[in-house]
Amino acid sequence: MPIYEYRCQACGRKSTFILLSINSPFEPVCRYCGSRELKRLVSRVAVLRSEESRLERLTDPAILSGVEENDPASLARWMKKFGREMGMGEELGPEFDQEIEQAIEEAERSRNQKESENSEAEDSTSASEENDLPSGNSTVDSDFGGSEEI
Repeated sequence: MPIYEYRCQACGRKSTFILLSINSPFEPVCRYCGSRELKRLVSRVAVLRSEESRLERLTDPAILSGVEENDPASLARWMKKFGREMGMGEELGPEFDQEIEQAIEEAERSRNQKESENSEAEDSTSASEENDLPSGNSTVDSDFGGSEEI
């Protein structure tokens, strides 16, 4: 069964059509606005791999390129890709993506909380340093050989 994708020239949205046969008469119509001004798109191709091929590919260090270990969103994208590559998406079900999204949110909250705590600690440190400064008028030697009052 061929799958054809079209971009509507009127509304710009993409429509996908599944045909029962290549020889079936077919006249595409936009599913959103009803326009017949559609341009056919080149669809993605899926390549089936054996489990051995998929596992072998995982040993390639290049598969981790672009993954930032300190960025939860980057790790989540990699986990989703890994799940799809290994064909685990069907086994794990739709809950897998939800669990990954929840893990991202928790990691972001934790990181934001730590940043907030660090910021508060820095603020209290700088406030205590300001309290340690001498009060009243002081003089400081200027760069031009004289002294100036602060």
